[in-house]
Amino acid sequence: MWNPDKNWEQVIFILTVLASGFIASRILRAIVGRFFKKAAQKLKVDPTHYSFFKNAVDLVIFLVVTIIIFRSIPALESFGTTLLTGAGVLAAIVGFASQQAFSNIVSGLFLVIFKPFSVGDRVKIGTLYSGDVEDITLRHTVIKDFENRRVVIPNSVISNEVILNSTIEDEKICVLLEFPVSYQADLAKVFEIAERSATSHPYYIDNRNEDELQRGEKPVMVRVTALNELNVQVRVSVWSKNAVEAFILKCDLMRTIKDEMTKAGMESPYPPGILLSASKKS
Repeated sequence: MWNPDKNWEQVIFILTVLASGFIASRILRAIVGRFFKKAAQKLKVDPTHYSFFKNAVDLVIFLVVTIIIFRSIPALESFGTTLLTGAGVLAAIVGFASQQAFSNIVSGLFLVIFKPFSVGDRVKIGTLYSGDVEDITLRHTVIKDFENRRVVIPNSVISNEVILNSTIEDEKICVLLEFPVSYQADLAKVFEIAERSATSHPYYIDNRNEDELQRGEKPVMVRVTALNELNVQVRVSVWSKNAVEAFILKCDLMRTIKDEMTKAGMESPYPPGILLSASKKS
């Protein structure tokens, strides 16, 4: 039966719900747009690449408004129930299909917020990947490794790994160089060779603070770290400006110290029989 008052109430209700949905859509689009604009600035990417998120907000609100209208009006309730069931199935399918993608996006946002590394940092991700961070997107991070190859790692993978950042606060690196010497070797001479070789290298830096200078600590720390069965283990601690120069410093020091010890007539820390046996095995 035709009921003008009731029908007008339903029309007013529909218009009110549509107006509320439109207002909510504008507000949420503004919030999402501002959030992704800030994230894009930090990630150094074009924020327009993520405009589909704002469109997704409109789609979700439209579905919610439609379902409310059809579920609230008795004449449309049965159709609304069918629509709700279909929308639920569709949401489940889309959610399952995009689970990994959204996991990467959320992880990318966490990388922006908590900043474990930035573009240009030298990092090690877990035990497999090392290099310089070249790009960070909402889905993945690009690392240029030491062979000039690009490693593209999903952000969700990075979030589950231990990150070693060699650049984040202080780029200086303490190089730890260990080598064995014979029990018959003059340790004072070994220490002198290690200190001279380190301080004469162009990539060496003096990292002592005021207190250490006043205590008269040496610029290069050389210590005996172990008395093994066949040799004495010596460790040299020397500082360099960054990870690249530290690697070169370590390689050069190993060669220089070995050459200087040979010139000084210091014998091998291993008996000849052991070296001969190892050579035959190889």
